[in-house]
Amino acid sequence: MNEKKLIRIPTPARYLINLVLIVALYLVIDALKNAGVITKYWNGILIVVGINIILATSLNIATGYLGQLPLGHAGFMAIGAYTGGILMKSLPVDKMVAAGDTMGALPYILLAILCSAIIAGLFGLLIGIPALRLRGDYLAIITLGFGEIIRVVLTNIDSVLGFKFTYGSAGLKRIPKFSTFGLVFICVVVCCGLIHMMMKSRHGRAVLSIRDNEIAAESVGINTTYYKTMAFVFSAMLAGVAGCLYAGYLGSLVPSTFKFMKSIEILVMVVLGGMGSMLGSILSATVLTLLPELLRSVADYRMVAYSLLLVIMMIFRPKGLLGSYDFSMSRVLEKFLNWITGRSKAADAAKSEKEAAK
Repeated sequence: MNEKKLIRIPTPARYLINLVLIVALYLVIDALKNAGVITKYWNGILIVVGINIILATSLNIATGYLGQLPLGHAGFMAIGAYTGGILMKSLPVDKMVAAGDTMGALPYILLAILCSAIIAGLFGLLIGIPALRLRGDYLAIITLGFGEIIRVVLTNIDSVLGFKFTYGSAGLKRIPKFSTFGLVFICVVVCCGLIHMMMKSRHGRAVLSIRDNEIAAESVGINTTYYKTMAFVFSAMLAGVAGCLYAGYLGSLVPSTFKFMKSIEILVMVVLGGMGSMLGSILSATVLTLLPELLRSVADYRMVAYSLLLVIMMIFRPKGLLGSYDFSMSRVLEKFLNWITGRSKAADAAKSEKEAAK
């Protein structure tokens, strides 16, 4: 029998398809903004959605892919936010942004994002090396303590230094508002792209093997300490990027924003979307950011509805919206092409014949 081969889209073509879809999504949103369908208020909400997507997907590296339970993600976000905020206040960005010279301010903005990622990554390395020797509840407790230490330090460090640095509980104010929807959108795409490429590489497979069975992974020669620390530091760096964008969106920072509940909020996004699913984290971050805004008309009951949604979700779908499944437009396109050309039926018939012959 002349068996038809299934259509397979080459990897370069897959990335090209994804790039075209991403550009198309941005153009649609931009057109809606220009048409006035998306107001200035909702544009700000979309920026927050993008920041939360970066936070959720970055935490998903440590929880979903690595299988650990860190509870100090808000601490890394705070480090990134204050690093970016202090740096941007010391640079001539405010005048450039006020004058509309966005391109002139772009190198400074990229520098702030890069520095925020590096400093947050260094703190991730500092806490990751001792913390990742622990597991489960013990890891959660030590990372929770780290997050609270960061908040307390940001609140009281000025009295120790003897000069104004973070401005304590009064807050770091007059930060240039450089976070636009376009910048946040690009950062979301880059962060998700980096996570995808890492998880599809041999390093990502090593991380997944540690999650599935750490003892077995170590027995076949995988350096578990190295890969656990690498994933933890990468997660912290992306949280630092989100923090920098958050500072550039609000224009002011107070340490109380980065309390324990902020880490829990990010963790809820990951769990609701499905631990190990990037698309699940993206969808849950979007839904959990938009839902409180959409329920403002019933302000007295919106938190009840929000909580009820989480309870129902955990009862009927404890693995989250998508579990560990990651959607791929290329796979959908492959299935469609094979179906429309009749190759799927031919492949199924050939498979049935082989099984019958056995």
